[in-house]
Amino acid sequence: MSILEISGLAKVYASGTVALSDIDLTIQRGEIFALLGPNGAGKTTMIGIICGLVTPTRGTVIVDGKDFRQSYRKVRRKIGLVPQELHTDAFEKVIDTIRFSRALFGKAANPAFIEELLRDLTLWDKRDAQVQELSGGMKRRLMIAKALSHEPDILFLDEPTAGVDVELRRDMWRMVRRLRERGVTIILTTHYIEEAEEMADRVGVITGGKLILVEEKQVLMRKLGRKRLTLNLDTPLTAIPVELAEWRPELAAEGHELVYEFDARAEKTGVPSLLRRVSDLGIGFSDLNTRQSSLEDIFVELVHNGQTA
Repeated sequence: MSILEISGLAKVYASGTVALSDIDLTIQRGEIFALLGPNGAGKTTMIGIICGLVTPTRGTVIVDGKDFRQSYRKVRRKIGLVPQELHTDAFEKVIDTIRFSRALFGKAANPAFIEELLRDLTLWDKRDAQVQELSGGMKRRLMIAKALSHEPDILFLDEPTAGVDVELRRDMWRMVRRLRERGVTIILTTHYIEEAEEMADRVGVITGGKLILVEEKQVLMRKLGRKRLTLNLDTPLTAIPVELAEWRPELAAEGHELVYEFDARAEKTGVPSLLRRVSDLGIGFSDLNTRQSSLEDIFVELVHNGQTA
């Protein structure tokens, strides 16, 4: 069942700059959706529109069956946002800023919930500290707590782990898993593509304001993933022998490695014939290994080509 439906969403600024171009996207309730794209691709603009912070040029946003423009207050209560930038009152106490954020959305006071939230984010011991006293990582935790203070159904995480330590990243992803178990829908952008590969159910790739791909992560990995065969050569090569040209291998590690990419789903991968030809040529190798292409490999290729799968 869908919780978010975006149709024909576009944003064109007065200067003529097209930030988004006719985005169509449906997000399922309770899923983790990773939106990937290079800087300036339109990720933050798209999140800003859905969260009511940016006015679209055209298009509709339906949240849990309600049109954002017609039911702004009701819809906004369903959404929590952790922005890239840290914005909060420097002189306010940690616990007070969380209480204020909750009240801002019309939620009744709930001390037990706020305590649990702050403990989950390792902020309880800092509850009476002023925000200005917190480290950068602690401020990031505070932004997450503020976004969750009103118990939203959808949580947007816009580069939530940018510039934070490994411990916070680990804590945060544990929390994301717990939220998903409670039925919260998570939509995240991240430059750490390995995080998306580990966490996401589905992946969307946006570039130049266009959503060029939306796919289940496992399907995407099977569809576009390639394998790489690497031979560790006994004697380095200075050039690829012409007899191997049909396989189009490459040299790496200053000629100590022969690398061949192939489609593992293909009826004929070319691996057995390549190994036979290498042996026939008297090219010795001490080891070989294969590696499946990562989500990052696929993302880079998609953005570079600017095309759909």
